[in-house]
Amino acid sequence: MKELELKYGCNPNQKPSRIYMEEGELPIKVLCGKPGYINFLDAFNGWQLVKELKKATGLPAATSFKHVSPAGAGVGLPLDDTLAKIYWVDDMGELSPLACAYARARGADRMSSFGDFISLSDVCDVATAKLIKREVSDGVIAPGYEPEALELLMQKKKGNYAIIEIDPTYEPNPIEHKEVFGITFEQGRNELVIDDALLSNIVTENKEIPEQAKIDLAIALITLKYTQSNSVCYAKDGQAIGIGAGQQSRIHCTRLAGQKADNWWLRQSPQVLGLQFVDKIGRADRDNAIDLYIGDEYEDVLAEGTWQHIFKVKPEVFTREEKRAWLDKMTDVALGSDAFFPFGDNIERAHKSGVKYIAQPGGSVRDDNVIETCNKYNMAMAFTGIRLFHH
Repeated sequence: MKELELKYGCNPNQKPSRIYMEEGELPIKVLCGKPGYINFLDAFNGWQLVKELKKATGLPAATSFKHVSPAGAGVGLPLDDTLAKIYWVDDMGELSPLACAYARARGADRMSSFGDFISLSDVCDVATAKLIKREVSDGVIAPGYEPEALELLMQKKKGNYAIIEIDPTYEPNPIEHKEVFGITFEQGRNELVIDDALLSNIVTENKEIPEQAKIDLAIALITLKYTQSNSVCYAKDGQAIGIGAGQQSRIHCTRLAGQKADNWWLRQSPQVLGLQFVDKIGRADRDNAIDLYIGDEYEDVLAEGTWQHIFKVKPEVFTREEKRAWLDKMTDVALGSDAFFPFGDNIERAHKSGVKYIAQPGGSVRDDNVIETCNKYNMAMAFTGIRLFHH
């Protein structure tokens, strides 16, 4: 198959639409459904991310994409009981490494992952398919599917769930093109390999970056490589926990990603784990309720006449002081930035979310201020010397 006609482009009025190869055949097979233009953008960006994560860590990897940026990314490390509960997979029995990777990717920011496009580094197994089957999702791309897993996925969306199989040996042309306003742009593909060598130039007084932190920094940097810039990523224990994408100001990226990381941690607090939801409430409604409960607009779910439709027992207000006390327990978080930090305020904000390890290009005229701020909090920061813009 050399080309595939699509229903329309980014919007229904953008016709005609297709994906095609100038030379050779498309490296994909559509096994079910009719993926659209944005689906394929998510699929191909996501596939690159998980393929690179698998190569960097040796672990199965998954990502959850929305609008050409990841909402989450993770590798196949086991889930503890708390993570299994906040990701709504504690009732699924033992999960495979690939299923754990997707549970982490989906669970990082479940609000943003609603209706995601999934990318898997490995052949989709039954455990992963069972997890995907009950989530609201637009489609999945993987290098293959176990027969029973494929059968399960083909039941989604009344048989219209988009399932794409990609040739894992496919290597694109080293020169890529993009057309904007009838003008063709050309550049070499970003083939930068992200490994421990990028973390060797540690510029802070604290020079210690342990192995788990190196894995988390690799996850953050690889995630940023496929995230719309400007972007910042917080990572911990084998997954992205907060991604700030597409902001014009770096501090806004840091704040946005930090707030998502905070929410991830707050969901693990006794106040949230103890919430008693009414029977048969959907996962999406629970996610929405939790997001409001831990935010400043908690009255939207605690008001009289409202809470009774969500909770069996009215929860106590999760006060600002209680939230701050719980957030102070979040430690050893890794942070990556796709370009240099121009001011120390980014480090101040990162510190509030438990950041201990940082990887960023360096090169700002205020590097000294950024380093000084890291030293104040005993953070270890590596200058990679490499920018990771993606547009």
